[in-house]
Amino acid sequence: MRFGILRCAFNGAVLACFLAITATQAMADDEPVIRITAKRFEYSPRTLTLKKGVPVVLELTALDRVHGFNLPDFGLRTDVLPGKVTRIRFTPNKTGEFVYFCDVFCGEGHEQMSGTLTVKD
Repeated sequence: MRFGILRCAFNGAVLACFLAITATQAMADDEPVIRITAKRFEYSPRTLTLKKGVPVVLELTALDRVHGFNLPDFGLRTDVLPGKVTRIRFTPNKTGEFVYFCDVFCGEGHEQMSGTLTVKD
């Protein structure tokens, strides 16, 4: 009896995960993608302009080593790995100018590794 309950719960979890992944993929396919590369000691592009309330997908990749991407005003933070694409779905919910920066020490010049996000109405 216990085995059957665990199996049903497991099957339900697998199904729920599958549906959640499919829904996320479908949403991301319809949204603009902004590609951002990181390398010692800069992001490209350094400035981004987005519209408030419009979802986007940030695709981040490092060209040389592990970096970080931190946009604290929106609670976004991830590692950026060389040769891999990290996708973050993001909907800006306030206007203004915000700083994003590398929070993984990457050598002399690390402190200047930052960019600006402008969100407009």
